Amino acid sequence: MVPVPRSARPAAAAGRTAATRPRNRRQLIVEAAGRVFSERGYHAASMEEVAAGVGITAAALYRHFPNKYALFAACADVMVDGLVAALDEVPPGAPLSDVLLPLVRITVAHRASGGVYRWEARYLGHEDRRRLAAKFGRLVARVDEAVVREHPGPDSRLRTVAALGAIASVTMHRTSIAQRRAENLLLASALRVASCDPGAHPPAARPVEPPGRPVPRTRRAEILAASVPLFARDGFAGVTNGQIARAVGLTPSALYRHYPGKSDILAAACLQAAGLLSQGVERTLSGVAGPREAVEALAATYVAYSFEHTELNSVAEAEVAGLPAGLRRPLVVAQREHIAVWEQQLRLVRPELDPRQVRVLVHAGFGVAVEAGRGLRWRDSPGHREAVTALVLSALGL
Repeated sequence: MVPVPRSARPAAAAGRTAATRPRNRRQLIVEAAGRVFSERGYHAASMEEVAAGVGITAAALYRHFPNKYALFAACADVMVDGLVAALDEVPPGAPLSDVLLPLVRITVAHRASGGVYRWEARYLGHEDRRRLAAKFGRLVARVDEAVVREHPGPDSRLRTVAALGAIASVTMHRTSIAQRRAENLLLASALRVASCDPGAHPPAARPVEPPGRPVPRTRRAEILAASVPLFARDGFAGVTNGQIARAVGLTPSALYRHYPGKSDILAAACLQAAGLLSQGVERTLSGVAGPREAVEALAATYVAYSFEHTELNSVAEAEVAGLPAGLRRPLVVAQREHIAVWEQQLRLVRPELDPRQVRVLVHAGFGVAVEAGRGLRWRDSPGHREAVTALVLSALGL
C-alpha cells in the first residue's frame, strides 16, 4: 500500500492522529508513572493505572515499556537527569543562589512525581540504584562546591544535603501554593540552611528526650517490634508473613490470631510512630514560655524522635501511601494534627506568612531533618541532634 502524504490526508484525520499519538508520548508516560508511583508506591501501582493517566490502553503502554520495573527505572532517572543537566548550564563559580534556583524550579514543577526519589528508589536493582546514587552524588558535589565557596566550613556537606532536603520536601506533601511563591519560599529556606552555622546555635535550655522504644509485653507487641526492622530493611512488600513469624517463633498461620493481615501490622507501626511523636510533643511543650520557644522545642523534639526511632519513622514515612484507604485515614488525621501544632506556633513567630507558606516551611523543616540525619548516618549524639535542630530552625527562618 502506498502511504498517503500528510498534506493529502483529511484535516480531521490528521488531527485525530496528532491527538492520539503525540510525539512526546514516552515523556507523558514517564510523568504519569512518576505521579502514580509517588502516590501509590511501587508495588501498589499498576500499569493499567499509569495507562489511564495518559489516556491510552495498557497494551499501548507495553509498546513503550516491557514491564513495570522498566517504567519505574525510567522514572527514577528522569528527574535527576534533568537536575544534573540544569546544573551543567550554570557557569562555574556562579553564586549559590544561581546554582540552587534551577534545582528549585525543576523540583517544584515535578513535585507530583518526586516521591519516587526519596523512598521508592530502594526498589531498584543493585546496578540501577548504584547508577542513580552516582548521579545524585554528582549533583551534591556541584552544590557543595558553591556552598564551600560562599560559606566555608567543615560541615559544608551536611549543610548541602540539608539544603537539598528543604527543596525536595515539596514532593512529599500536597499543599496548594502557586509555583512562583513555592520557588521563592524554598530557595530562601535552602539558602538559609546552606549558610547556617550549626555549632553557633545554643543547645536547648532543657534536654529533649522523646519516649523510648516500647517494651513488647504481649505477643501482638512482639510481632510489631519484630516487623519494623524488617520493613525498614526490605520494604513492606519485600517482607513475608513467614519472615515475621520466624522472627517471633510462630507459624505464619498463627499471625492471624493477632493481626488480620500484614497491612494491619504496618498500620499499627505507623500509629505507634504517630503516638510516640505526639507524646514527645506534649511533654516538650509543657511549660514553654512563648511561640518562638515552642517552635524551637518542636524542632528539637522532631529531631530527637527521628534519631531515637529511625527505623520506625522511616517505615511510617515510606510505607503509609501503600496502605488501604481505611487503614490510612487515622494516620493522615494524626499527621495533620501534628503539622497543625507547628503551623499555629510558627505563624505567631512569622506573622508575615500565610497558612500555605507556613505549611510549606514546616515540611521543609521535616525534609532537612531527614536528609541531615541520613547525612550523619543517624549516628546519635547530643552534638548531632543540636546541629540538625539548628538546620531545621534555619529552614523555618528563625
